[in-house]
Formats: sequence, structure tokens, C-alpha cells
Amino acid sequence: MNHSEKYGLFRDKIENALARYFEAEGIPRALRNAMAYSAGSGGKRLRPILLLAANELMQGDEAEALPFACAVEMIHNYSLVHDDLPAMDNDDFRRGQPACHRKFGEWLAILAGDGLLSYAFEIMLSETAKAGKERSGALVKAALAIARGAGVSGMVGGQCADMENENALDLEKLYYIHERKTGALIRASLEAGLLLCSPDDERLKAIRRYGECIGLAFQITDDLLDISEDAGKPTRSDEKNVKLTFPKVYGVEGAVDIARAKVEEAIAALGIFGDRNGFLVQLANAILTRKS
Repeated sequence: MNHSEKYGLFRDKIENALARYFEAEGIPRALRNAMAYSAGSGGKRLRPILLLAANELMQGDEAEALPFACAVEMIHNYSLVHDDLPAMDNDDFRRGQPACHRKFGEWLAILAGDGLLSYAFEIMLSETAKAGKERSGALVKAALAIARGAGVSGMVGGQCADMENENALDLEKLYYIHERKTGALIRASLEAGLLLCSPDDERLKAIRRYGECIGLAFQITDDLLDISEDAGKPTRSDEKNVKLTFPKVYGVEGAVDIARAKVEEAIAALGIFGDRNGFLVQLANAILTRKS
């Protein structure tokens, strides 16, 4: 099975599981529609796929990992719903479709984001509560890694710094923002997938390093796509919102060089996993050539 086929297989499993979660009883119809619309098909599913791939590195239980993967995807999509709001980035479109607040109105978009975030933790804690004593500790550690990646010292903290530093041109802040706003949840997804398998410290350190590097490379390519006329999406959003980006600080060629170096560093970190690392190696390389 090649990289593209395996990515598609992971993605299908995540899509199907997400659909089942949104069919659960007890979610008000309007809220369900807005949540499912925001987390529905169209996304890359990168973070949950990273979680499943990291879990596979250690020959983990995919059925156990899948709810955590869905939770990560819900958290990621909640952040996008809130980022698009007029008070934040004020974007009208997401993945070629009207943003959640444009489709459903601001109040329901806010609640949809809140619902996705809280549902994610409900799912992870439900799985932990069902696990036996031998497994519950590993599940708690995985959920904690995701909470930290998503929270005040991770994604949310990075978004705060991003909003505070519009119009800035500060190298230290540039790395601070993107290592947290984008990189923290990517790293946490990989870390959680591994933690479900109770890894040793060396392997955990290696997967964290891989995550840090591809997270930064992913954000740099995102910055580059924003100024590309071939990206297939509305461009110059960062410029409109006077965001601090890698091309703004380093220029296009400099940003490309940094992304390439980070991918090389990420791949080197995977050496400890031997010949089981092929999918994650290919995924890292694919970041440099992505078009969306």
C-alpha cells in the first residue's frame, strides 16, 4: 500500500467515526448541523491521521486510538470556527465553503465551536472511564497531552499571541506563535498516539521532535500558500490581517529553506523507529509539496 492509499484508508476510518459521533442522541438539531458542517468532509484530517500513524508505530490498538483521533479533529475544527469569526480573523470562507458563522450565524457558530471542544473531551474521558485499571493510565496521559496541546500554553496561547502581535516584525514572536498556534496540536496528536502504547522516554522524545518540526514546516507552507495564486483558495488573508508570517520575515526563498530543513530534521528524528517509520517519512516530505 502506497502513502496516498494509506492516508486515504486512515481518513476514511476517521470520517466514518466522526459521522457516528454526530448521530448521537441528545445533541440539539441546530447545534448538530453546525458542528457536523464544521467538522464534516473537506479537511485534510492531518492531526487525527498523525495520531493513528504514531499509534501504529508502536503496534497499538487502532480501535482504542480512533476516539482520540476524532477528538483531536473536533478540537482542531472548533479552533477554525472561532478563528473565522469577525472578532478574530474575520474570514467568510473555509475550505471553499461559507465559514460556519456565515452559514449559521455568529451565535450558533460560537456554540458549535464550544460543542466541538467539549464533545472532544467527553469522548476521551468516556473511553478512559470504560478502560480497565491497566489501560486507564495510558489513556489519561494521552488525553492530557491533547489538552496541553490545545490549551493555554499551546494552540490557544499561540492564537492569543497571534492576535496581540499583528503588525509586528519580531523573530522570537514569530516562532513562539507558530510553534503553539499550529505546532502544539500537531505535536500533541503524535504524542497521544504514542502514549496510548506506554512508550519509553527516547521514543516519546523522538516523536515530539518530529511533531515540532513538521508543525513548523506545515505552518510555513501554509504561509506560502496564502501568497500563492495557485493555491485554490482566497489569498492574501494574512496580509489583509497584517499577520506575522515566515515569508514576511524571511522572504519566500528563505521560508522555503527553513521548511525544507525542518522536514529533514523531522525525518532524522524517526530513525529510532526503524523500518516502521515509512508512512510518517513520506508524510513529512509531502508537506513541502502540498497545494492546500
